[in-house]
Amino acid sequence: MNNPGEIRVIALGLIKDGDRLFVSEGYDPVKKEIFYRALGGGVDFGETSRIALEREFQEEIQADLTNIRYLGCIENLFIFDGRQGHEIIQLYQCDFADSKFYQLESLTFSESGTRKHRALWIEISRFKSGELRLVPEVFFDYL
Repeated sequence: MNNPGEIRVIALGLIKDGDRLFVSEGYDPVKKEIFYRALGGGVDFGETSRIALEREFQEEIQADLTNIRYLGCIENLFIFDGRQGHEIIQLYQCDFADSKFYQLESLTFSESGTRKHRALWIEISRFKSGELRLVPEVFFDYL
């Protein structure tokens, strides 16, 4: 989470496999709600969003990406853990270079060494039906 009053630039990778989407699971303790979003992370000063995307996938799940294609920019205003957040998302469509990632049930990774997160494949229909929550909702425009 970023500092209050800060706009954060992040790069996220939309990875689809047929009717499945590769997402990480998040939890908002204030709303007591589970949500899902594409993997990725913050863009560091002096690096492009595409380089940040590749670095984040390497750091978080030791995965190389291929067929990386820029989709667009999303401005995301949200409330998480009771605090206002503001992100500029550089969104990319991509594939895993190693086919083993398509066989995974789920994997656990730690973000910045503290909290554990789960990444997994979920059928897009479960988001569209409203059964599960995909954030930000504008992601549906790209599915």
